[in-house]
Amino acid sequence: MTCVSDVTDITDVSAQGSIERLPAVPFYCPVPPARHPARGALNEQTVRWMLRQRLDSDERQIKRLEVCDFGGLTASTMPYGELGPLTLMSKFHAVLFSLDDGVCDESEATADLLAQETSRIMRAVEAPDSYAAGDSPHATALRGLRRELERFATPLQVRRVTDAMRIYTSGLVWEASWRRNPRLPSVDDYVTLWMRAIGMAPSTAMIEVVGGFSVAEKDMQDPRVRALTEITWTLVSWDNDLYSRNKELLRAGDDLNLIDVLCQEHDCEPRQALVRAVSMRDRVMVLFGRLTAQVLEEADDGLRRYVKGLGQFVRGHLDWATHCPRYAVPTGPQSPPGGWWKRQPADDSLEPLPLPTIAWWWDQLDDVR
Repeated sequence: MTCVSDVTDITDVSAQGSIERLPAVPFYCPVPPARHPARGALNEQTVRWMLRQRLDSDERQIKRLEVCDFGGLTASTMPYGELGPLTLMSKFHAVLFSLDDGVCDESEATADLLAQETSRIMRAVEAPDSYAAGDSPHATALRGLRRELERFATPLQVRRVTDAMRIYTSGLVWEASWRRNPRLPSVDDYVTLWMRAIGMAPSTAMIEVVGGFSVAEKDMQDPRVRALTEITWTLVSWDNDLYSRNKELLRAGDDLNLIDVLCQEHDCEPRQALVRAVSMRDRVMVLFGRLTAQVLEEADDGLRRYVKGLGQFVRGHLDWATHCPRYAVPTGPQSPPGGWWKRQPADDSLEPLPLPTIAWWWDQLDDVR
């Protein structure tokens, strides 16, 4: 195990008056970068479409969404495929980001209200030919995207995306229930909650649709592949926590974050929790690399492309985050002295993290210890 020497003691207080600003940390991600050449066209089409949907009425929120670079996120996380399904994915990103900011994080929605909204959303996705007079702009937009999905996806792929949306929407309700709680969840609960609420389930379900290939059901249900899929959701959610905490605290007073959950569980300061979070994250990244290599040894073309697509999503998400104005807030961390990337993990152990909800991932490794 190596140490995290890049976590410095730079601290400050945000505009909230009591929040400790944390320094930026570099990321360990050995997946090579790639980007689809249609980034500009993707973003332009998506923003135009988003504005027509009138997903938000708050002008400040609309301006924030306009600069999110949905095309860049899609081009970096899915640098393959034709423009049609890529644009569909980019539109999905726009709706989920708007839903996250405008309904979940910054509107103080209760679990009851979110249960109602997400149920209407799921009905629109399950049965896009059904209509409800009280549908929100998000439900209406997702109904249209669900119809568009049928142009590019097989019936099995449509079912997978629909099931993935159920995972996502159930996570939103669970997340909302904790936002009304004076305490934070345990680390174990938070890991499961956030891998669902981050919206990664529908994103990874779209990999084969955008790529124009199919993965056999037996392969998708292989415990090793399910582990790799969940690891992808988790890495993206933890990476988001590491670089977005200051933005969330400043704009929404939101401390439902891996670092703050670790502070509660271990009774430690944020800087100490940051070291723990980086170590946890890097150990999972090492596991992802080992398990990926193991699965690719016997994978057919469809499974190979899916597994590589998972790795590209982890890398592309970080590439996009380096430049996205969404996370540029006055108290946000600047680039760390050594740069955004690092060559070695803070923790390269192959022992499972002491978290029952995810410890089974390490059971999928061949005996390499």
